[in-house]
Amino acid sequence: MQKQLLRGLGVAMVTPFTKKGDIDWAATERLVAHLLDGGTDFLVVLGTTGETPTLTPEEQHEYVRKVIALVNGRVPIVVGKSSNNTERLVKELETFDYSGVDYILSAVPNYNKPSQEGIYHHFAAVARAAKCPILLYNVPGRTGVNMLASTTLRLAHESPNIIGIKEAAGSLDQVSDILAEKPTDFVVLSGDDSLTLPMISLGAQGVISVVGNALPTLFGNMVHAALSQEFPQAAAIHLRLHKFYKLLFEQGNPVGVKCALAHLGICENNLRLPLVPASDDLSARIAKELEVLNQ
Repeated sequence: MQKQLLRGLGVAMVTPFTKKGDIDWAATERLVAHLLDGGTDFLVVLGTTGETPTLTPEEQHEYVRKVIALVNGRVPIVVGKSSNNTERLVKELETFDYSGVDYILSAVPNYNKPSQEGIYHHFAAVARAAKCPILLYNVPGRTGVNMLASTTLRLAHESPNIIGIKEAAGSLDQVSDILAEKPTDFVVLSGDDSLTLPMISLGAQGVISVVGNALPTLFGNMVHAALSQEFPQAAAIHLRLHKFYKLLFEQGNPVGVKCALAHLGICENNLRLPLVPASDDLSARIAKELEVLNQ
């Protein structure tokens, strides 16, 4: 069933830019090839890592269409669609082009700081409007409010079109509460690279990753080993990557991972304001760590 496709390594894709600030289509082709050749199980477009708030609606549409064409059905496609204006998001979902799109990833509304009841009604409206399954996204570090496990479970049990969650609250207790009481086919994915191994050990089905942009094969090996309950092997890879996780987020996301991708020759190290490239010092440390990991 479609619900079971979201398993393993999902990558929240960066959006490559040229020095002039336009979307770099040649680099997009290299990135998609790099991710699919590296064994990525599904792709997420227009997430936070893609600098989506800086993309115009026309650019968002064009980028989604380009990635879908490049993937050509080889892996599932998840598209990020979030807003702190429920009515606007509902209207957008009612007119969205769903061709080639398998899932919608939708984050808790940011800035407004809604109550748990407000979050519930927001996502209930989103689920009614969407014409494909919804994956919730809880990331309180960015939105300013944490969707409690009780709200996630209420949505999971009451909205058939809500089929899973990318959980990035950083709390294994919260993850455990969800996993203990979720519907059998409700998908739980890690939203934190560094917590992926413990989350899978508890029963999560995979991750939507940042580090996977740069190292899909190595990080994917860790994810798949953990899913196969080969925990010593998974732990060994996790510990190899532990320093790299921290480097990528030291100056924010996608600052670190775009720097890594530039060192790998996949895209240029260009971001749109208000984000700026990694400092020279961080760039040098990321390059050094990449050399160690690729030995």
